[in-house]
Amino acid sequence: MTQIVIGASPLTLSDLRAVLEAPTSVSLTDRACAAVDAGAATVAAIIETGQTVYGVNTGFGLLANTRIDRADLETLQTNLVLSHACGVGAPLPDEIVRLMLVLKIASLSKGASAIRGETLQALISLVEHDVLPVIPCKGSVGASGDLAPLAHMSAVLLGVGEARHNGETLSAIEGLARAGLTPITLGPKE
Repeated sequence: MTQIVIGASPLTLSDLRAVLEAPTSVSLTDRACAAVDAGAATVAAIIETGQTVYGVNTGFGLLANTRIDRADLETLQTNLVLSHACGVGAPLPDEIVRLMLVLKIASLSKGASAIRGETLQALISLVEHDVLPVIPCKGSVGASGDLAPLAHMSAVLLGVGEARHNGETLSAIEGLARAGLTPITLGPKE
């Protein structure tokens, strides 16, 4: 099993090649965990003080000026993920999905995305148990090109969609169970 430590130094091409080639164990440095906690605390403070901040408690695009009630923020996140999980085509190969997960974990571990530690840990658990979301090879939303694939990746955490484990395609719920997880609820901005 490949061992990857995120937060000590940038991942190398050798690290990423190893992720492609074998199941992977991921750990975060204390510095990465502190950055994640600080980012999540920033969003929690925004919610607590009642500030209106785009991407945290507003709609998106044309609804950017529409404030979302605090009681509806979890629903907003769920709806955002599910509305963007619109890819089509054959599933990406398992090793590519594993690499996507590790790269996303590395990006989120910088703390700038305001993900909570427990949500990031759920992604790490998927990697550690080699439970890989089924991500279609085509389609996206917007100019970034990664919204649909990342939505399919995240939908599995919600218990929606499918995952692969040891060459078998499973429901997201069964995949989560194999990783020792249950569906999660995304917090604001996650």
